[in-house]
Formats: sequence, C-alpha cells, structure tokens
Amino acid sequence: MAVAAGRAGKVEVAGLEVAAYTVPTDGPESDATLQWASTTAVVVRAHGGGEAGLGYTYGPSAVAEVVESQLADVVAGADAWSPQAAWAAMQRALRNAGRPGIAAMAVSAVDVALWDLKARLLGVCLADLLGRFHREVPVYASGGFTSWPDERLAEWATQGAALGRVKVKVGREPARDPERVRIVREAVGDDVELLVDANGAFIPAEALRWAGRYAEYGVAWFEEPVTSDDRVGLRRVRDRAPAGMAIAAGEYEWDLPGLRELAGCVDVLQADVTRCGGITNLLRVDGICKARALPFSAHCAPAISAHACAALECARHIEYFHDHVRIERLLFAGTLDPAGGALRPDPDRPGLGLEVRPDAERWRA
Repeated sequence: MAVAAGRAGKVEVAGLEVAAYTVPTDGPESDATLQWASTTAVVVRAHGGGEAGLGYTYGPSAVAEVVESQLADVVAGADAWSPQAAWAAMQRALRNAGRPGIAAMAVSAVDVALWDLKARLLGVCLADLLGRFHREVPVYASGGFTSWPDERLAEWATQGAALGRVKVKVGREPARDPERVRIVREAVGDDVELLVDANGAFIPAEALRWAGRYAEYGVAWFEEPVTSDDRVGLRRVRDRAPAGMAIAAGEYEWDLPGLRELAGCVDVLQADVTRCGGITNLLRVDGICKARALPFSAHCAPAISAHACAALECARHIEYFHDHVRIERLLFAGTLDPAGGALRPDPDRPGLGLEVRPDAERWRA
C-alpha cells in the first residue's frame, strides 16, 4: 500500500518479525584469524501501513534474541516516517545491555528494515529516498580464502578480474602469501587493482615487512595489517607503508566515536552498514570521511550497501564478498548484478527491492 502522493499522516510500525538463516559455505573457508563452515544471516521485517520493510545483518542467531527481547517493544508504535527517531530510541533502550557487538548488529538490521519500510510506503527505491550522489557504485571481488588451493584461487581471481579489482586473504601462513599473491596477479593481469586483507594478523613490524613483499606484485591496498584495536600500530603501518599502498580498516567498528578515531589512522575508512548502526549511522560516516578528505569503502552486505553508498559522496567502492553474494542470492529475490563492475539500485523497485525466497526456509535456524 504505497503512499504515492507522499506522507499522509502518521503510519505506525505495527511490529517486527525476525528469523535467522544459517547457510553452509560451498567449501572450507578461512582467513588469517578465523575459520568457518557456515554463515548466519538474521533477517528482520518491520510491518506497518500494509507494507513490510526488510533488513538483515550477518551475525549469530543471538542477534535475533536481542531484536525480540530488547528492541521489538521499543519500535512498535514508532512513526514509520522517522527511522532516525526509532534508531535513537533503540540506542537508549540498550544503554544497560551494552551497545557494541551483537546489540549493534540488531540495531542495524532493524534500522535497515525501517528505512526499507519507509521507501516501500512511498513507492520509491531506497537509494532515491536517501538521495543519490552516485548513480552506481563500483565493487571489488573479495574472497581468495587462505583455505583455497592454488587452482581455485587462480580460477576465482580470473573471474573476479571482470570487476576491475580483487582482494585476497593473507596472514595465516605468511611464508606462502607472496606465492599466492603472485598467482592472483598472474591470473588478473597488470591492469586489475590488487588488494590484500590480513584481518589483523600481524604486529606492526611484521606488517611492514610483508607489505614490502606484497608491493613487488603491485598490491595497492593492505586491509587490517594489524588489529584495528591497535591505533598506534595502525598509524605506524600507514605512515611507513610502501608508496602507493593504501591502508584500510573499519569493518569491526560499532559506532561513530570508534570510526572517527580510526579515521586518523588509515588511508581509507571502512564500515559495515549491518554492524555500525544501519542506514541511519552509515549516512553520518560520510561526514567523518568528508571532514578528513578520506575515501570510504563499504564492507560486505552488497544488497544493502549499494543503496547506502549511492548516497555517500565519499563512497569509493563496495566489497563484493564471496559468501555474502552467494547467501543473498540464495535468500533473496531481487539482488543486483554487478555488470560492468558496479551496482546500480533499480529506481523501479521500491525499497531495497528484495523479497525473501520461499525456499529460504530450508536454512531457517
């Protein structure tokens, strides 16, 4: 029931519906600091005005419990035209429960669902509701897991080269990484931008030593060379990294104060719309980047990030992550195709343009 002529009085959020879906990976996966065999997506629907907005996050099923026990009553009855006000109410409600981590994921999923609901009520694409700065947002292929054999690594890189940039995981067995990076470089050629991600595996001295080796293969981006908790170490790596190699981090920040502080330690600021507070908070990250003249890169969740980043002036690209791309295609109808290396939100599809597939029930947690 889209309100085609615009706002027509208050529309109350009738309630939230939440479900968790656990999807097995298509093979063993690992990065430098973690191994996994499945990924869980927690999906929230916000009902109101005859429509249902959809949001989600990637996290344990405990996120769903937080939504049900801490946030559902807070959001029920809220004005569907004002997602920001509901966001602030959720933050107040979580004061004593703790806002980072699982709670931040829960807020993020609900906030995205509320923005999607508002866009559906108006009958407009979410990117257009937010106000597009970009008609399309470039993506980069992300995967290259440390668990993959060399043959699969080369095959994946060859396919990802069509996006113009690829990112490979490093740091689990550092001595093998130069060879793995060489395999990727040979697979993609010299014209494709090459990125690496250590997921915080190194101390600063190690990171700088390996950065020098990666530079031999034209690596232009080194993500989380050290843990983002080590702000001093991160600045040290950024200041001493090889010329032309950008240092990036931010996917594990849960709030604006953390992202503001991290912005002083990197060349590229990252954030995840499904972790840092949803659409409401991600829009504010653009101000941090603008104030510091930093580019912004979105971490994962491409079906949401495409709409959010279209509204961010500083947006550089979106991580087109192997697991999330696969899961979103399995769970949702209406995902976007990165033709030409970019995602373009469809102006003719209201909201995010997503619907949960009926057969997604097979993965219901």
